[in-house]
Order: sequence, then structure tokens, then C-alpha cells
Amino acid sequence: MYTYYIGIGSNLGDRENYLSFAISELTNTEGVHSVVHSSWIETPPWGPVEQGPFLNGIVKVVSSIEPADMLDTILHIERLAGRQREIHWGPRTLDLDIVWIEDTQGYMVRVNELRLVVPHPYFWERLFVLEPLQEVYPDFLYQGVPIRVRLEELRSVES
Repeated sequence: MYTYYIGIGSNLGDRENYLSFAISELTNTEGVHSVVHSSWIETPPWGPVEQGPFLNGIVKVVSSIEPADMLDTILHIERLAGRQREIHWGPRTLDLDIVWIEDTQGYMVRVNELRLVVPHPYFWERLFVLEPLQEVYPDFLYQGVPIRVRLEELRSVES
């Protein structure tokens, strides 16, 4: 059994509807036992491409699905939502990224494969990931640093 923390975002069309669609699809996936999501927050886009703001959040998924299969599952959900991968960091109907995985004992699961790297390589640098992550996992620690401390650091740099 795994606990996945999946970043979710949309900045095209009916953004909230795309996020709700993803939650519904995850909830109805065989091997998924529970799905809880953070509040949605509106954030500016990340990266060099001019585009509209995102609705972002974190989805906590408890599942017996192995990490590579979970990646296939979320990529399938993105495709169902009309996601097209034409421009790196470009606009998208739905973006799902596995940010963090824990096993049943609460230990971090590392994945370093061509298709999947967990922890997500940039998650510790992004307010739009950490703010909703704190909502669903307030005691989260990374490399001995509490998430609230990291958020304070990032907010002070942005001020």
C-alpha cells in the first residue's frame, strides 16, 4: 500500500471542472482506497511560456497501485481530459504529477527511473506545490525541515 501526494493543476478551459474530473477518475480507479484533496489555489504559471493562471492543489491518494502503474493511471486521466504535450511548461487542461510517495510505515519511497522521479525534482522550490501539500500533510518533513519553515523561507524570497 502506498500514499501518493499528487500535484494537480489546470489553466485551460473550465479549470475547476478538469480538477473535479481528475478526482472522480482517481476515486473510481481500481486499487485506489481513498482520495482527499486540498483546496484549490490560483497561481501564476511556472516557466517561460506566456499563459493564463493555474488552479492548483494536491491530491492524497491511498492505493495498492505500484508507482509505475500510478504514473500510467494519471497520464491516462490527463489524456482523457484532453491534455496535449506540445509545449514544455505550456498551457494544459490537466496536469498531474506524483510529488511524493510513502509506504505503509510512512517512509519515503524513492523512484529514479527514466519516466518517473520521486520525490518530484522541483517540489521543494514551488509554493504552488507546498502550500496545498501543507493543507493535506501539515507535519510533512523533507531533509529534516518542516514544511511550514520551508514555506516561510520561500515566501520571504518572493516578498
